[in-house]
Amino acid sequence: MVFFALVSPTFFTIDGAGVWLESASTFGIMAVAVALLMIGGEFDLSAGVMTGFTALIVGLLTTHYGVNIWVATVIALFAALAVGALNGLIVVRTGLPSFIVTLATFFVLQGVDLAVTKLIIGQVTIQGFSRVPGYDTIQPLFGSSAPIGEHGHLYISVAWWIAVTTVGWWVLTQTRPGNWIYAVGGDPEASRAQGVPVRATKVGLFMTTAAAGWLVGMISLYRTSTVQATTGVGQEFIYIICAVVGGCLLTGGFGSVIGASLGALIYGMTFQGITFARWDTNWLMAFLGVMLLGAVFVNYSIRRRVTA
Repeated sequence: MVFFALVSPTFFTIDGAGVWLESASTFGIMAVAVALLMIGGEFDLSAGVMTGFTALIVGLLTTHYGVNIWVATVIALFAALAVGALNGLIVVRTGLPSFIVTLATFFVLQGVDLAVTKLIIGQVTIQGFSRVPGYDTIQPLFGSSAPIGEHGHLYISVAWWIAVTTVGWWVLTQTRPGNWIYAVGGDPEASRAQGVPVRATKVGLFMTTAAAGWLVGMISLYRTSTVQATTGVGQEFIYIICAVVGGCLLTGGFGSVIGASLGALIYGMTFQGITFARWDTNWLMAFLGVMLLGAVFVNYSIRRRVTA
């Protein structure tokens, strides 16, 4: 990060901070939810496509069918929760790996996004969403910003990120469900013997990830007034990387939401730092691979020492 500050004097200015905080905020929201799920011993590869799925629901209902924008937003939330609950129920009832179940959900949602959107409106992009009646009443909740510095902006997504991280930290460290999450991720059978509601906890975690996907989808939709059928596709791995960099083990039972948020901050700063330095943005993928491998190595080394 110091290197980026050296090659770009604006990187650590107020204007520059507004840019990389906005970039990190949506990844931070998802990283918190994904971290909770990973601590609980599961994965969700449909988290990325969920953002576009929910945004498309709102876009289609309002622009094509004339549904009230607030009602459409709530419908999208319930749709996300239903998909999350379905993922969780399939995992806990069949015993199938969540990696496979949510990978299947990823392909289903991606196909639905592309095929249904094209079937209804003849294209895969919804534009001009800002002309929908009632847009001005809900846009400030998800897409507003305040000027900072000389030319920068601080988006409300940063406030959502802080709020989600705070709630996630409180649930994980100060409540009984937080203890359940650690327990089911560490040893599900022992947890069940101790009276922990393993199935309900896992289903709730999948629903939490889906709800976070809805929130990020709304932030993207109301900030840009545009949504594509491919929105969010491929970002699920970035969420996992942020959680792993923040200290979550791939085997479950260990991690923190604060760490996941810091992992998202590192990603956001790196992504925008490469842009500020005018590098080829493809270098970001190489950085992510190195960062993931290094984080996994450090996490497991620390875990072995603590266990010993």
